[in-house]
Amino acid sequence: MTHITRLTVTSFRSHNKKKVKFSPRTTIIAGKNGIGKTSLLEAIYVTLQGKSFKGPDKEIIKHTHKWWRTELEFNDGATQGVMVSLDDEAIEKNYLVNDKKTKRIPKKNIYPIVLFEPNDLFLFHGSPSKRRDYIDRFITQIDPQYTNILNRYEKALRQRNALLKQGITDTSKYFPWEVILSEYGASIVARRARLIEKINTLITKKYKTISNNKDVITIETHYTPLTYTSEQFLEDLSQSFNKDLIVKHTTVGPHRHDIYFKINNQPIEATASRGELRTTLLALKFIEAEIIEDIIKKKPIILLDDVFSELDEERQAQLLSLENQTIITTTEGYPAHQKRESNIKTIQLR
Repeated sequence: MTHITRLTVTSFRSHNKKKVKFSPRTTIIAGKNGIGKTSLLEAIYVTLQGKSFKGPDKEIIKHTHKWWRTELEFNDGATQGVMVSLDDEAIEKNYLVNDKKTKRIPKKNIYPIVLFEPNDLFLFHGSPSKRRDYIDRFITQIDPQYTNILNRYEKALRQRNALLKQGITDTSKYFPWEVILSEYGASIVARRARLIEKINTLITKKYKTISNNKDVITIETHYTPLTYTSEQFLEDLSQSFNKDLIVKHTTVGPHRHDIYFKINNQPIEATASRGELRTTLLALKFIEAEIIEDIIKKKPIILLDDVFSELDEERQAQLLSLENQTIITTTEGYPAHQKRESNIKTIQLR
Protein backbone atom coordinates (compact mmCIF):
# COMPACT_ATOMS: atom_id res chain seq x y z
CA MET A 1 0.00 0.00 0.00
CA THR A 2 1.32 3.44 -0.95
CA HIS A 3 1.86 5.71 2.01
CA ILE A 4 3.59 8.98 2.85
CA THR A 5 6.82 8.65 4.80
CA ARG A 6 7.84 12.30 5.11
CA LEU A 7 6.50 15.82 4.57
CA THR A 8 8.71 18.89 4.21
CA VAL A 9 7.22 22.39 4.10
CA THR A 10 9.03 25.69 3.59
CA SER A 11 7.52 29.17 4.15
CA PHE A 12 4.14 27.49 4.49
CA ARG A 13 1.74 29.52 6.67
CA SER A 14 3.28 29.63 10.19
CA HIS A 15 6.05 27.16 9.33
CA ASN A 16 9.42 28.51 8.22
CA LYS A 17 10.87 25.03 7.65
CA LYS A 18 9.30 21.86 8.99
CA LYS A 19 9.91 18.15 8.40
CA VAL A 20 7.54 15.47 9.66
CA LYS A 21 7.81 11.69 9.42
CA PHE A 22 4.65 9.59 9.35
CA SER A 23 3.59 6.12 10.41
CA PRO A 24 2.30 3.83 7.65
CA ARG A 25 -0.95 3.62 9.61
CA THR A 26 -1.83 6.32 12.15
CA THR A 27 -0.02 9.53 13.05
CA ILE A 28 -1.34 11.95 15.68
CA ILE A 29 -0.14 15.56 15.48
CA ALA A 30 -0.76 17.14 18.88
CA GLY A 31 -0.34 20.70 20.06
CA LYS A 32 -2.10 23.85 21.13
CA ASN A 33 -4.28 25.91 18.79
CA GLY A 34 -2.49 28.16 16.30
CA ILE A 35 0.73 26.18 16.24
CA GLY A 36 0.33 24.91 12.67
CA LYS A 37 -1.21 21.44 12.95
CA THR A 38 -3.89 22.04 10.32
CA SER A 39 -1.32 23.61 8.00
CA LEU A 40 0.49 20.27 7.79
CA LEU A 41 -2.74 18.57 6.70
CA GLU A 42 -3.28 21.37 4.19
CA ALA A 43 0.22 20.82 2.78
CA ILE A 44 -0.51 17.13 2.21
CA TYR A 45 -3.86 17.95 0.63
CA VAL A 46 -2.56 20.60 -1.76
CA THR A 47 0.34 18.36 -2.82
CA LEU A 48 -1.88 15.38 -3.65
CA GLN A 49 -5.01 17.18 -4.87
CA GLY A 50 -3.51 20.25 -6.52
CA LYS A 51 -5.39 22.86 -4.50
CA SER A 52 -5.93 23.84 -0.87
CA PHE A 53 -9.10 23.22 1.14
CA LYS A 54 -8.55 26.47 3.08
CA GLY A 55 -7.95 29.28 0.62
CA PRO A 56 -6.01 30.66 -2.36
CA ASP A 57 -2.33 29.89 -2.90
CA LYS A 58 -1.10 33.40 -2.13
CA GLU A 59 -2.60 33.26 1.39
CA ILE A 60 -0.47 30.21 2.21
CA ILE A 61 2.84 32.09 1.91
CA LYS A 62 4.38 32.83 5.30
CA HIS A 63 4.20 36.52 6.18
CA THR A 64 6.97 38.62 4.53
CA HIS A 65 8.05 35.66 2.35
CA LYS A 66 7.67 35.46 -1.42
CA TRP A 67 7.24 31.73 -2.03
CA TRP A 68 6.26 28.45 -0.43
CA ARG A 69 7.06 24.82 -1.15
CA THR A 70 5.92 21.36 -0.10
CA GLU A 71 7.45 17.96 -0.72
CA LEU A 72 6.11 14.50 0.06
CA GLU A 73 8.21 11.34 0.09
CA PHE A 74 6.57 7.93 -0.31
CA ASN A 75 7.49 4.43 0.77
CA ASP A 76 8.38 3.47 -2.83
CA GLY A 77 10.95 6.28 -3.08
CA ALA A 78 8.77 8.60 -5.21
CA THR A 79 8.51 12.30 -4.39
CA GLN A 80 5.85 14.89 -5.15
CA GLY A 81 5.65 18.56 -4.32
CA VAL A 82 4.28 22.00 -5.08
CA MET A 83 6.13 25.31 -5.37
CA VAL A 84 4.35 28.67 -5.50
CA SER A 85 6.03 32.06 -5.88
CA LEU A 86 4.50 35.53 -5.64
CA ASP A 87 5.89 38.45 -7.62
CA ASP A 88 3.95 41.73 -7.64
CA GLU A 89 0.71 39.80 -7.00
CA ALA A 90 1.42 37.46 -9.95
CA ILE A 91 1.29 33.82 -8.90
CA GLU A 92 3.49 31.16 -10.45
CA LYS A 93 2.66 27.59 -9.48
CA ASN A 94 4.61 24.48 -10.39
CA TYR A 95 4.17 20.83 -9.47
CA LEU A 96 7.19 18.64 -8.88
CA VAL A 97 6.88 14.89 -9.54
CA ASN A 98 10.15 13.07 -8.90
CA ASP A 99 11.88 16.45 -9.39
CA LYS A 100 10.28 16.92 -12.81
CA LYS A 101 8.55 20.30 -13.04
CA THR A 102 5.07 20.60 -14.59
CA LYS A 103 2.39 23.30 -14.70
CA ARG A 104 -0.39 20.83 -14.07
CA ILE A 105 -0.45 17.94 -11.67
CA PRO A 106 -0.66 14.73 -13.74
CA LYS A 107 -3.97 12.92 -13.25
CA LYS A 108 -2.15 9.77 -12.17
CA ASN A 109 -0.53 11.77 -9.35
CA ILE A 110 -3.82 13.14 -7.98
CA TYR A 111 -4.10 10.79 -5.02
CA PRO A 112 -7.45 10.28 -3.25
CA ILE A 113 -7.88 11.96 0.12
CA VAL A 114 -10.73 11.86 2.61
CA LEU A 115 -10.69 15.02 4.70
CA PHE A 116 -12.51 15.85 7.93
CA GLU A 117 -12.30 19.40 9.24
CA PRO A 118 -14.51 21.17 11.81
CA ASN A 119 -16.15 23.34 9.12
CA ASP A 120 -17.55 20.14 7.62
CA LEU A 121 -20.21 20.26 10.35
CA PHE A 122 -21.82 23.04 8.31
CA LEU A 123 -22.79 20.22 5.96
CA PHE A 124 -25.87 19.78 8.16
CA HIS A 125 -26.63 23.36 9.23
CA GLY A 126 -25.26 25.31 6.30
CA SER A 127 -26.66 26.26 2.92
CA PRO A 128 -27.75 23.69 0.29
CA SER A 129 -24.59 24.51 -1.69
CA LYS A 130 -22.53 22.93 1.13
CA ARG A 131 -24.34 19.64 0.70
CA ARG A 132 -24.21 19.76 -3.09
CA ASP A 133 -20.49 20.54 -2.98
CA TYR A 134 -19.84 17.60 -0.65
CA ILE A 135 -21.58 15.13 -2.97
CA ASP A 136 -19.92 16.65 -6.04
CA ARG A 137 -16.41 16.49 -4.52
CA PHE A 138 -17.06 12.88 -3.58
CA ILE A 139 -18.08 12.02 -7.15
CA THR A 140 -15.07 13.76 -8.71
CA GLN A 141 -12.78 11.32 -6.85
CA ILE A 142 -14.47 8.26 -8.36
CA ASP A 143 -15.68 9.52 -11.75
CA PRO A 144 -13.04 11.08 -14.04
CA GLN A 145 -15.73 12.55 -16.32
CA TYR A 146 -17.64 14.36 -13.61
CA THR A 147 -15.49 17.49 -13.38
CA ASN A 148 -15.98 18.09 -17.09
CA ILE A 149 -19.74 17.54 -16.76
CA LEU A 150 -19.94 20.09 -13.95
CA ASN A 151 -17.85 22.59 -15.89
CA ARG A 152 -20.03 22.24 -19.01
CA TYR A 153 -23.17 22.68 -16.94
CA GLU A 154 -21.85 25.72 -15.10
CA LYS A 155 -20.71 27.37 -18.36
CA ALA A 156 -24.16 26.94 -19.92
CA LEU A 157 -25.77 28.19 -16.70
CA ARG A 158 -23.65 31.36 -16.78
CA GLN A 159 -24.66 31.98 -20.40
CA ARG A 160 -28.38 31.55 -19.67
CA ASN A 161 -28.13 33.78 -16.60
CA ALA A 162 -26.32 36.44 -18.64
CA LEU A 163 -29.24 36.52 -21.09
CA LEU A 164 -31.71 36.77 -18.20
CA LYS A 165 -29.80 39.69 -16.68
CA GLN A 166 -30.00 41.48 -20.01
CA GLY A 167 -33.78 41.01 -19.98
CA ILE A 168 -33.84 39.24 -23.35
CA THR A 169 -37.30 37.80 -24.00
CA ASP A 170 -36.59 35.91 -27.24
CA THR A 171 -36.69 32.26 -26.11
CA SER A 172 -34.79 31.12 -29.20
CA LYS A 173 -31.69 32.82 -27.77
CA TYR A 174 -31.89 30.58 -24.72
CA PHE A 175 -32.60 27.29 -26.44
CA PRO A 176 -28.99 26.22 -27.32
CA TRP A 177 -27.88 26.80 -23.72
CA GLU A 178 -30.96 25.09 -22.32
CA VAL A 179 -30.24 21.97 -24.39
CA ILE A 180 -26.75 21.83 -22.89
CA LEU A 181 -28.12 22.52 -19.41
CA SER A 182 -30.70 19.75 -19.71
CA GLU A 183 -28.21 17.19 -21.01
CA TYR A 184 -25.51 17.78 -18.42
CA GLY A 185 -28.01 18.60 -15.66
CA ALA A 186 -29.72 15.23 -16.03
CA SER A 187 -26.31 13.55 -15.96
CA ILE A 188 -25.39 15.37 -12.73
CA VAL A 189 -28.66 14.36 -11.07
CA ALA A 190 -28.24 10.72 -12.13
CA ARG A 191 -24.71 10.53 -10.75
CA ARG A 192 -25.69 12.20 -7.48
CA ALA A 193 -28.65 9.82 -7.15
CA ARG A 194 -26.49 6.72 -7.64
CA LEU A 195 -24.02 7.89 -5.01
CA ILE A 196 -26.73 8.84 -2.50
CA GLU A 197 -28.40 5.46 -3.00
CA LYS A 198 -25.07 3.73 -2.32
CA ILE A 199 -24.42 5.83 0.80
CA ASN A 200 -27.91 5.03 2.11
CA THR A 201 -27.19 1.30 1.95
CA LEU A 202 -24.11 1.76 4.15
CA ILE A 203 -24.52 4.75 6.45
CA THR A 204 -26.70 3.35 9.24
CA LYS A 205 -24.46 0.30 9.68
CA LYS A 206 -21.35 2.46 9.68
CA TYR A 207 -22.92 4.93 12.13
CA LYS A 208 -23.85 2.09 14.50
CA THR A 209 -20.30 0.73 14.33
CA ILE A 210 -18.94 4.07 15.53
CA SER A 211 -21.68 5.01 18.01
CA ASN A 212 -22.77 1.58 19.26
CA ASN A 213 -26.46 2.55 19.28
CA LYS A 214 -29.57 1.87 17.17
CA ASP A 215 -30.07 5.22 15.44
CA VAL A 216 -31.02 5.14 11.75
CA ILE A 217 -29.44 7.67 9.37
CA THR A 218 -30.90 8.42 5.93
CA ILE A 219 -30.26 10.87 3.10
CA GLU A 220 -33.12 12.18 0.97
CA THR A 221 -33.56 14.62 -1.91
CA HIS A 222 -36.42 17.04 -2.61
CA TYR A 223 -36.58 15.98 -6.26
CA THR A 224 -37.25 12.60 -7.91
CA PRO A 225 -33.96 11.52 -9.51
CA LEU A 226 -35.37 8.63 -11.56
CA THR A 227 -37.75 10.93 -13.47
CA TYR A 228 -35.36 13.86 -13.79
CA THR A 229 -34.56 13.34 -17.47
CA SER A 230 -33.15 15.89 -19.89
CA GLU A 231 -36.66 16.22 -21.38
CA GLN A 232 -38.13 16.95 -17.94
CA PHE A 233 -35.40 19.51 -17.25
CA LEU A 234 -36.16 21.28 -20.56
CA GLU A 235 -39.83 21.41 -19.58
CA ASP A 236 -38.94 22.81 -16.15
CA LEU A 237 -36.78 25.51 -17.76
CA SER A 238 -39.64 26.45 -20.07
CA GLN A 239 -42.16 26.67 -17.23
CA SER A 240 -39.84 28.76 -15.04
CA PHE A 241 -38.84 31.18 -17.82
CA ASN A 242 -41.12 34.08 -16.82
CA LYS A 243 -40.10 33.81 -13.18
CA ASP A 244 -36.42 33.54 -14.12
CA LEU A 245 -36.72 36.64 -16.28
CA ILE A 246 -38.01 38.59 -13.27
CA VAL A 247 -35.40 37.39 -10.77
CA LYS A 248 -32.59 37.46 -13.39
CA HIS A 249 -31.27 33.95 -12.75
CA THR A 250 -32.13 30.29 -13.36
CA THR A 251 -34.27 28.97 -10.52
CA VAL A 252 -34.50 25.27 -11.48
CA GLY A 253 -31.87 22.59 -11.96
CA PRO A 254 -29.26 20.64 -10.00
CA HIS A 255 -27.53 23.88 -8.97
CA ARG A 256 -30.63 24.55 -6.83
CA HIS A 257 -31.24 21.07 -5.44
CA ASP A 258 -30.88 20.21 -1.77
CA ILE A 259 -30.03 17.04 0.13
CA TYR A 260 -31.57 16.23 3.52
CA PHE A 261 -29.99 14.22 6.32
CA LYS A 262 -32.28 12.54 8.83
CA ILE A 263 -31.75 10.67 12.08
CA ASN A 264 -34.58 8.32 13.06
CA ASN A 265 -36.66 9.97 10.33
CA GLN A 266 -36.26 13.46 11.86
CA PRO A 267 -34.21 16.37 10.42
CA ILE A 268 -30.71 15.81 11.71
CA GLU A 269 -29.89 19.52 12.08
CA ALA A 270 -32.87 20.01 14.41
CA THR A 271 -32.68 16.89 16.58
CA ALA A 272 -29.11 15.55 16.69
CA SER A 273 -26.58 16.48 19.36
CA ARG A 274 -23.19 17.84 18.35
CA GLY A 275 -21.66 14.44 19.10
CA GLU A 276 -24.23 12.71 16.90
CA LEU A 277 -23.50 15.17 14.09
CA ARG A 278 -19.79 14.44 14.35
CA THR A 279 -20.46 10.70 14.36
CA THR A 280 -22.66 11.00 11.27
CA LEU A 281 -19.96 13.00 9.54
CA LEU A 282 -17.32 10.44 10.45
CA ALA A 283 -19.55 7.66 9.13
CA LEU A 284 -19.83 9.57 5.84
CA LYS A 285 -16.07 9.97 5.66
CA PHE A 286 -15.44 6.28 6.29
CA ILE A 287 -17.99 5.36 3.62
CA GLU A 288 -16.25 7.79 1.28
CA ALA A 289 -12.96 5.97 1.85
CA GLU A 290 -14.55 2.55 1.25
CA ILE A 291 -16.32 3.56 -1.96
CA ILE A 292 -13.25 5.31 -3.38
CA GLU A 293 -11.07 2.28 -2.71
CA ASP A 294 -13.66 -0.08 -4.18
CA ILE A 295 -13.93 1.91 -7.43
CA ILE A 296 -10.43 3.23 -8.12
CA LYS A 297 -8.50 0.50 -6.27
CA LYS A 298 -6.46 2.89 -4.14
CA LYS A 299 -6.69 3.32 -0.38
CA PRO A 300 -7.35 7.03 0.26
CA ILE A 301 -5.21 8.84 2.78
CA ILE A 302 -7.44 10.05 5.60
CA LEU A 303 -6.85 13.49 7.14
CA LEU A 304 -8.78 14.23 10.33
CA ASP A 305 -8.49 17.74 11.79
CA ASP A 306 -9.45 18.18 15.45
CA VAL A 307 -11.57 15.06 15.30
CA PHE A 308 -11.24 13.87 18.91
CA SER A 309 -13.34 16.73 20.27
CA GLU A 310 -16.62 15.46 21.74
CA LEU A 311 -15.85 11.81 20.95
CA ASP A 312 -15.62 9.36 23.82
CA GLU A 313 -12.76 6.87 24.20
CA GLU A 314 -14.61 4.10 22.35
CA ARG A 315 -15.25 6.29 19.31
CA GLN A 316 -11.67 7.53 19.38
CA ALA A 317 -10.56 3.90 19.27
CA GLN A 318 -12.54 3.43 16.05
CA LEU A 319 -10.43 6.14 14.43
CA LEU A 320 -7.19 4.65 15.66
CA SER A 321 -7.94 1.23 14.13
CA LEU A 322 -8.39 2.31 10.49
CA GLU A 323 -6.37 0.38 7.92
CA ASN A 324 -5.82 3.48 5.75
CA GLN A 325 -2.92 5.77 6.42
CA THR A 326 -4.56 8.25 8.79
CA ILE A 327 -3.18 11.56 10.03
CA ILE A 328 -5.02 13.19 12.93
CA THR A 329 -4.58 16.57 14.60
CA THR A 330 -5.68 17.17 18.17
CA THR A 331 -5.39 19.55 21.10
CA GLU A 332 -6.71 16.87 23.44
CA GLY A 333 -3.44 15.16 24.29
CA TYR A 334 -2.96 11.46 23.75
CA PRO A 335 -5.95 9.11 23.69
CA ALA A 336 -5.75 6.25 26.15
CA HIS A 337 -5.94 3.69 23.35
CA GLN A 338 -2.68 4.93 21.92
CA LYS A 339 -0.79 3.13 24.66
CA ARG A 340 -2.13 -0.20 23.39
CA GLU A 341 -1.48 0.44 19.71
CA SER A 342 2.07 -0.05 18.40
CA ASN A 343 1.29 1.35 14.93
CA ILE A 344 0.43 4.83 16.20
CA LYS A 345 3.00 7.60 16.08
CA THR A 346 2.56 10.87 17.95
CA ILE A 347 4.19 14.15 16.99
CA GLN A 348 4.06 16.94 19.56
CA LEU A 349 4.28 20.42 18.02
CA ARG A 350 5.65 23.20 20.20
